[in-house]
Amino acid sequence: MFKKYDVIVVGAGHAGCEAAAAAANLGSSVLLITMNMGTIAQMSCNPAMGGVAKGQIVREIDALGGYSGIITDKTTIQFRMLNRSKGPAMWSPRSQNDRMRFAEEWRLMLEKTPNVDFWQDTVTSLLLKDDQVCGVKTSLGIEISSKAVVLTNGTFLNGIIHIGEKRFGGGRTGEKAATGITEQLVELGFEAGRMKTGTPPRVDGRSLDYTKMEEQWGDEDRGRFSYTDVELPKDQRCCWITYTNSAVHEALKEGFEKSPMFTGRIKGLGPRYCPSIEDKINRFAERERHQIFVEPEGWNTCEIYVNGFSTSLPEDVQYRALTQIPGFENAKMFRPGYAIEYDFFPPTQLSLTLETKKLKNLFLAGQINGTTGYEEAACQGFIAGINAHQKINDKHELILKRAESYIGVLIDDLVTKGTEEPYRMFTSRAEHRLLLRQDNADIRLSPIGHELGLINDERLEKVKQKVENADTIVHYLKTTSISPDKVNYLLADLDTSALTQNAKMFQLITRPQVTFADLRKADKTFDEILNSYDKETIEQAEIKVKYESYFEKELEIVDKMKRMEDREINPEFNYVNLVSLSKEAREKLMKIKPKTLGQASRISGVSPSDISVLMVHMAK
Repeated sequence: MFKKYDVIVVGAGHAGCEAAAAAANLGSSVLLITMNMGTIAQMSCNPAMGGVAKGQIVREIDALGGYSGIITDKTTIQFRMLNRSKGPAMWSPRSQNDRMRFAEEWRLMLEKTPNVDFWQDTVTSLLLKDDQVCGVKTSLGIEISSKAVVLTNGTFLNGIIHIGEKRFGGGRTGEKAATGITEQLVELGFEAGRMKTGTPPRVDGRSLDYTKMEEQWGDEDRGRFSYTDVELPKDQRCCWITYTNSAVHEALKEGFEKSPMFTGRIKGLGPRYCPSIEDKINRFAERERHQIFVEPEGWNTCEIYVNGFSTSLPEDVQYRALTQIPGFENAKMFRPGYAIEYDFFPPTQLSLTLETKKLKNLFLAGQINGTTGYEEAACQGFIAGINAHQKINDKHELILKRAESYIGVLIDDLVTKGTEEPYRMFTSRAEHRLLLRQDNADIRLSPIGHELGLINDERLEKVKQKVENADTIVHYLKTTSISPDKVNYLLADLDTSALTQNAKMFQLITRPQVTFADLRKADKTFDEILNSYDKETIEQAEIKVKYESYFEKELEIVDKMKRMEDREINPEFNYVNLVSLSKEAREKLMKIKPKTLGQASRISGVSPSDISVLMVHMAK
């Protein structure tokens, strides 16, 4: 019934979809196995993509040739660029999406992708031969052979859903949990743990009073995630903001004695930066209110996502508290919020390709590695899918460095440092974030995507043209002078010092008060030049000019670090015999088996003196 596939992907969430698409687009025959064909790419929690650092990840996936940015743009109902008041390293695109259309577009995109087959079933175990994965076995008793397997099980492995004192098995509300894989891997010597996440109740938007809330509209001059020319929806939908109050908090406290979090029934750690509402009012008791974002779930549905009200309290407590929120007095609840516990495998058991160290040709991606968020899952799936294809075809592996992508930072953090709580990406995790901006993801990564075969010649040429055009603008500014009489009136309005003699326009634009828009008023030729370029090219040029000196300093640091990053360590190196290392360093290095000296330096418990010992030994 089944042929032998090159790659089997288990799970069709964000990680699984990107893994299947990446491997198939590289030429592998792929079987995507999901428990429910109707929930492919389901947005289990918030119907939104991007946000701080997460938006950069989506742009990076797109720049490399993945699908997440395209799907997001097609199904956006509101777009906002966050942190515009800060420097460009902090700018982060975020969109609210149509939940149903997002899943539909993903499925249609995969169905149009040659080499992708589908099968609805539950994988219960892996097929093994000589410490190597060679396929899967399903709940129907079917054995399907493959050269590699990518596990992207999300929250389904031994998942337990909690609502107050009620608990039942499930990987998502209305869907059963998956069993068998954890038990098999633990028996094979893998370490497993438990994590927890949660989701808020959904309500009927027709029952809300929006006059008591603050409107929140998207950007008028809206942006996009994908570097392709995918057509954007013409309109945007409004979101709203409201707040909790003391009455809401008191209503929630009535259910604390039945909270699975506070009674100890939930053992797994939840996401630190996305706590439940009961956790927030317990930990931040001094705060009189907490922000609630009221977000539509699509163009044509009345269902509302209550962002900021994640909870696992009893449903009657949830409802009483909800109706104390301004605008929610007559709210009708579609379904209660809940918490879910699930198995994960500490990611220190993986190599930087996301292949497991114990079993060859087995790759893990997404929440199974201890991460949280669609974007974090999608980029892991994308990299795992690529490396699964590369491995079985004896091609070079793809390992993105920390200095070239947020994806590289995320995977290096997971594999090198591990995580004991759901890992979420932030700009602060990237030491070179000034270089890893959302505006230049295509410049950084599209050449890599092209070399792999995921980006065509036309797209790469477009990136090269963007660079050339930005350089042309910068060259004009560096070589063109402007006289005081042309610009001093503008400088006075901008509250910055006047010119006393002719100055290069480049010098003016480096002033924080002066923008390209200002200089366009003063110099007609400059205005005409910019009229011939698109918004992204102009933005690239302005950032390049304003931050040129900072970029140069950052690149110097990267070059210094590169010497350590490029010093590879033999994977068979026995650290136990190197007695000059501290005992903790020997244990950690044997466990992680770092690929490079740079990676070794980031392992918790490995000191600078340990690195010096390694360097001396390697020099010998």
